[in-house]
Amino acid sequence: IWSITGLFSSVITLLSVPLLSLLSTLLHSLVNALFQFSTLISTCFHAYLYSERENQIKLVPIHLTNVAVVCCLCVCICVSGLIQREDGSMEKELEELRRSRPKPPDGGDFTLSDCFYFTRRGIESIIEDEVTQRFSSEELVSWNLLTRTNNDFQYISLRLTLVYGLGIFVRYCILAPLRITLACIGLSWLVVGTSAVGLLPNWRIKPWLSEWVHVMCYRICARGLSATIRYHNRENIPKKGGICVANHTSPIDIVILCNDTCYAMVGQVHGGLMGIVQRAMVRSCPHVWFERAEMKDRHLVTQRLKDHVNDKTKLPILIFPEGTCINNTSVMMFKKGSFEIGATIYPVAIKYDPKFGDAFWNSSKYSMVNYLLMMMTSWALVCNVWYLPAMHQREGEDAVQFANRVKSAIARQGGLVDLQWDGALKRAKVKESFKEQQQKKYSSMFNNNAGKYPGSNV
Repeated sequence: IWSITGLFSSVITLLSVPLLSLLSTLLHSLVNALFQFSTLISTCFHAYLYSERENQIKLVPIHLTNVAVVCCLCVCICVSGLIQREDGSMEKELEELRRSRPKPPDGGDFTLSDCFYFTRRGIESIIEDEVTQRFSSEELVSWNLLTRTNNDFQYISLRLTLVYGLGIFVRYCILAPLRITLACIGLSWLVVGTSAVGLLPNWRIKPWLSEWVHVMCYRICARGLSATIRYHNRENIPKKGGICVANHTSPIDIVILCNDTCYAMVGQVHGGLMGIVQRAMVRSCPHVWFERAEMKDRHLVTQRLKDHVNDKTKLPILIFPEGTCINNTSVMMFKKGSFEIGATIYPVAIKYDPKFGDAFWNSSKYSMVNYLLMMMTSWALVCNVWYLPAMHQREGEDAVQFANRVKSAIARQGGLVDLQWDGALKRAKVKESFKEQQQKKYSSMFNNNAGKYPGSNV
């Protein structure tokens, strides 16, 4: 039936009959929803309820008629296509559902109305969750004539097609060669200049020359991306002996920030071309590079960072506490490591304008080379950088609370969504502890609300 209705819907659409096309589409959507939820009828014979008070699993039988009611409700929600998100807590929403419920049977405070809350939340997460969408390109209100932001390009008009073709010629035949040339010049000068400065004796002029070479090279690389950067509140620029933390969208974030001042980098030692650049940079400036085995030693990493920030003559350390690239719409959980050192934290908010090019690096989809070529064939790189006032750890505040306070300040200044989720979910599954927290939160309602509702005997 599902296949027949789909074929019928496609034929009607080709015939271009508006009313029949709408009716056939609705019919196909209804049958599709019934097909998707039919498995519930054969599996939802029982519901398992965890009770913290008795520390055991209770088995609550549910009749097939009740399951059918839940399935019908799910079908109605899916067919309507309109789901309104509510920010209310679990306790408040379940309390609203239980106000008009009948007296529950003996054996527990669980009622079928509780399923409606979890069903709606589950469907909302399937349609659009808070985490997955942060690892894909930001949606644009209008097309910016870049193919990768409109993969399903359709012919609209001859004028738009000509403009798009002209844009391809300009970006790939004029801008791209110039940008690649500038990037090669910047990287070559970075290796040559830092190596030459590293050969000088430790005179007072050596740190100044090192900073001058670094900033010059990063500015040449920024020109290779046609970067237009606006720096705000430069009186709060990070000082020596501190740690600069910023939200992370792309590896280009380093070029954006170092285009204004010089920082000490922290990272793992690499091989190949990246290794050549790292070895040249460390000759003239005390960057903090770790071997692969050392990165696993948390105590060693923390101690080396402390030794660096305790020397007030060394450059501020640049760290991205999220640990992964986010699509510049939100800020995710900050790792607490850089906030345990006890140094002064200089928050920085970075916000890119997606109308001229998508700066987000989806590392699971594009390699570094492909990403850089995409950026060099974009129209431009436009962004704003805000330097926030220095922040210190308060008395009685642990590293996690301090990290969340800094993260909230960055999100508020940059107009980003403040999320508590870990960016490691980009490649890892949700921890079982997160699921258990929701289960315990639900089961605690029975212990705390025992006797609150009619018939409660938990």
